[in-house]
Amino acid sequence: MEETKKFYTQQAIAIATYLGGPLAAGYLIKKNYQTLDEDDNAKKAMLIGIASTLVLFGTIFSIPEAILDKIPNMIIPAIYTGIIYLIVEKTQGEKLKLHKEEDGEFHSGWKAAGAGGISLVILIAGLVLLFVVQDEVAKSAYDNGTYETEIAKFTDNENKALQVFNQLETEDVDKLKFEFSKGIVLWNENKAIVEKLNSIENLPEDLMNQNQLFSTYCDLRIQQNQLFLNSVVEDTEKYLPEIERISNEINEILDSNSSI
Repeated sequence: MEETKKFYTQQAIAIATYLGGPLAAGYLIKKNYQTLDEDDNAKKAMLIGIASTLVLFGTIFSIPEAILDKIPNMIIPAIYTGIIYLIVEKTQGEKLKLHKEEDGEFHSGWKAAGAGGISLVILIAGLVLLFVVQDEVAKSAYDNGTYETEIAKFTDNENKALQVFNQLETEDVDKLKFEFSKGIVLWNENKAIVEKLNSIENLPEDLMNQNQLFSTYCDLRIQQNQLFLNSVVEDTEKYLPEIERISNEINEILDSNSSI
């Protein structure tokens, strides 16, 4: 029996893009191409998603802070989401429309949002690592060994928490529930790590401020993970607006401090 083909809609890809940037878009467009058995286009879509993400952040970091502060927080995500939407319309729009007319199946919106969430966390983890590297010179006045050790634990927990998004294709609800619950525990452990970082003597003020952002970020990730868990348990998409709201708050944190 031929396997049922399921695609991500333009709307679902747009949601994921808004949450997780071009990287999420590249991944979902790639999945659609794989469903169409167009492997070459699938690889190109993923590479373009990665390249676009690098260009996006390179452009943002090159904009003077005085100018960047005047740009509303939602403008940049809205612009690249609109561009991705048009690209999907041009490259896959007709095929998605035909699939819908033939009563074909589509992946749920919350699944696409999950891909956006994992993309966002990957980007944040990379930016956190970049921040740690750039700040290496300023660490001589405090116990940088402890700071680096705890940051490594923070990153390790983050990577473990991300594993749940690799399980989204499974239909094992109990496994998903377990993985999302484990993620909540790991984000709480990261909050404790941030508290330990705050206790380091002679910690520069900018790192103290950074730690506050880390703590807020962990709170948001705990809330978002709980909503994903609720979505799985209840098999519903009703939590998508709240997931998007929380993601917007995360974006505001990123926009408020280019070091993250």
